[in-house]
Amino acid sequence: MALRCIYSDMRKVRKVILLIETSRAYGRGVLRGITKYSRMYGPWVFYSEPGGLEKALPKMRHWGADGIIMRDSGRGSAALKLGVPIIVSVHLKQHIKGTPFIDTNGVRIGRMAAEHLLDRGFRHFAFCGFDDLHWSRNRCENFSKRIAKSGFETAIYKQPRSRAKRLWENEQVVMVDWLKSLPKPIGLMACNDDRARHVSEACKVAGLHVPEQVAVVGVDNDELVCELSDPPLSSVALNVERGGYEAAELLDKLMARRRAAHKDIIVEPTHVVTRQSTDIMAIEDSETVEALRFIRQHAKEPIQVGDVLKAVPLSRRALQKRFRRVLNRSVHDEIRRVRNEQVVTMLTETNLSISRIAADFGYGGIEKLSRYFQREKGLTPLEYRKRYGKK
Repeated sequence: MALRCIYSDMRKVRKVILLIETSRAYGRGVLRGITKYSRMYGPWVFYSEPGGLEKALPKMRHWGADGIIMRDSGRGSAALKLGVPIIVSVHLKQHIKGTPFIDTNGVRIGRMAAEHLLDRGFRHFAFCGFDDLHWSRNRCENFSKRIAKSGFETAIYKQPRSRAKRLWENEQVVMVDWLKSLPKPIGLMACNDDRARHVSEACKVAGLHVPEQVAVVGVDNDELVCELSDPPLSSVALNVERGGYEAAELLDKLMARRRAAHKDIIVEPTHVVTRQSTDIMAIEDSETVEALRFIRQHAKEPIQVGDVLKAVPLSRRALQKRFRRVLNRSVHDEIRRVRNEQVVTMLTETNLSISRIAADFGYGGIEKLSRYFQREKGLTPLEYRKRYGKK
């Protein structure tokens, strides 16, 4: 009888094929989320191949998998033939019809990168991506839209058509010429951190200084890639781990044949991690720059406009006029915006209680923090953490 119970329990273990790359932070984040869900609601046993995404499926046909989470590699059609639930992490191609997918929110990513550069006072903008990848085009479109909303244009890099010329040793020459042709100083968004590193290296070859002439922001916040670059790269952080967790949760329902509405997993950006590649104010007005620097340095304190005035030799009216001209907002609006952005970092990157965060920023309590935060973000701090924070 005991043996029968043990055998019954063993049959409940789910077998899940994972064809997700581990060479980049995005893939590792997805895998961390899947593993976290498995530990809480499993057990699951995983099949993965360190040799690469293209080599795995032929060896797994007789493994008896219950489900698959995979990148959209060339083995997608073969995976569909296995007849088990599949969730696809989109990268190379568009979505597979009828199959749930994991993708990123290109609208918010593009907008967040644009606002990061606009907040630094840039008036010239550019985008560099991969022409054949839909997620890169999506980020470019939404970055350009947000820049246009502020009255500026975006110069968009076009890759060479020839495959041979797209090899980095050949394409670098093309990118160098393009970067030299751009007006300076310029704020540039790259579609991801790898592309941002390409831009940074091309700037060196072109004799252009980052960030003084070309400020560069990438996407993914892959710490290894960002720190390998010289100077280190700023990047839009994505809550990939949460996406992996939600994908595993959905797959669990599909494998159990439980009713599950067709749901696509959208990985959201949380904030921009600022490093040296955008750590600059592209503003010629030195007093305005000094006021902005003071606000950033003292954002955790409950500072007011009067505190900022003590740091610069300007009257209240003169400072307000310069902020309106340069940033199109008041000094008070800038203080509130910077404080809220730092609260966002605390909500998404730490497990500190909201009451502790409120105390750290000098708010009288959660209610006051929530009122100010919701005015800026449209969500309370708790709602924001639930939607964009770690699972």
